[in-house]
Amino acid sequence: MRGDLLTFVLAGGVGERLFPLTLYRAKPAVPFAGMYRIIDFTLSNCVHSGVSRIFLLSQYRSESLERHLRQGWNFFHGPLGEFLISLPPQMRLANEWYRGTADAIFQNTYVLEREKPGHVLILSGDHIYRMDYRKFMDFHMDRRADATVSCVPVPKAEAGRFGVVEVDEGMRIRGFHEKKVDAPEIPGRPGWCLANMGVYLFSTRTLVEAVARDSRNPASTHDFGKDLFPSLVQNRGIYAFPFPEGCPDGSGFWRDIGTLDAYYETHMDLLGDAPPFPLEVPDWIIHTYHPPLPPSRMDCAETDHSLISYGCRIGKARILRSVLGPGVEVEDGCVLENCIIFPGCRIGSGAVLKKVIMDKYCRIPSGFRLEDEIGRDGLHQTVTGGGIVVFPRMLDLTTLMEK
Repeated sequence: MRGDLLTFVLAGGVGERLFPLTLYRAKPAVPFAGMYRIIDFTLSNCVHSGVSRIFLLSQYRSESLERHLRQGWNFFHGPLGEFLISLPPQMRLANEWYRGTADAIFQNTYVLEREKPGHVLILSGDHIYRMDYRKFMDFHMDRRADATVSCVPVPKAEAGRFGVVEVDEGMRIRGFHEKKVDAPEIPGRPGWCLANMGVYLFSTRTLVEAVARDSRNPASTHDFGKDLFPSLVQNRGIYAFPFPEGCPDGSGFWRDIGTLDAYYETHMDLLGDAPPFPLEVPDWIIHTYHPPLPPSRMDCAETDHSLISYGCRIGKARILRSVLGPGVEVEDGCVLENCIIFPGCRIGSGAVLKKVIMDKYCRIPSGFRLEDEIGRDGLHQTVTGGGIVVFPRMLDLTTLMEK
């Protein structure tokens, strides 16, 4: 089937709730776990699953994403029919940007007419998970489904944060419910619901007919979960694939890190003794771009439960439960605790930072302290509902403190 498959990766999201991390980049291009970008996880799943005919639908502030793809994902082999091609809005049907996930596909149906795939895989480019899409495809083909949706079990108490699918005992979908407090439970599993993961497989005919019909509906928001699927389940065979089946590391981990607090907590989860999403899976590595930097150097530094990327220079400092991106410099006497530091930041001697997310190329002066007294005025920072301080890109506190 894979030779008969075409893949669309939806990567145009604004990511408003991740601002200011999305001030200069699309959500899929936001750094994650030090050395990766969020998009790397979906694309790595594709590579390991033998999925190699990919159109990436970009839109919002895509320069950072495009550069990352050009530098780190240029190994697809064209003569063998492999490709990873970015498709910003082409304005072929109307002078409009992508208006939603379903509309993004509708505006690119000309690609389906040209490539003539039998099936279309649609993926979100801003989720963290491992999945073998071959198991997903087999499930779809065994049921001769018109469309299949990958779903992950979530406690009913948390289901109001997700789109939830209602299924019968044969896993055929009977309804879609967007962020409903009293969501339907999984048959035979009380207290649990099935959340939509944003991973879809369609027969091409079903998909083209559905997005064309949706495009003619003036009341539609052109979203798969809200608009397209609810109309399809009435007369089409739509099934729910039960993730974590097909999860190669057995973790069943899946996160939509749509808010700053979720982004932060997901990183903190990685730093525990038994992380729920292990980064060290030899048979399912996460591909990314590695800039030409030297090994990290640490001079009598104390580190504990931390991720240190390449190219860092760390003096006699304490790094506790923190993530450092490539090329971070930490001078003598610093304390970093529960922090996420993006590439290229410099932290002066004696600085103390706790519960901080710091975007690229920030400069922190010597002796600066940011511990429990969050919410300082005049530092151009964001403070989340969970009390995390977020510094925007290229914030130079050495200059601000002098003023």
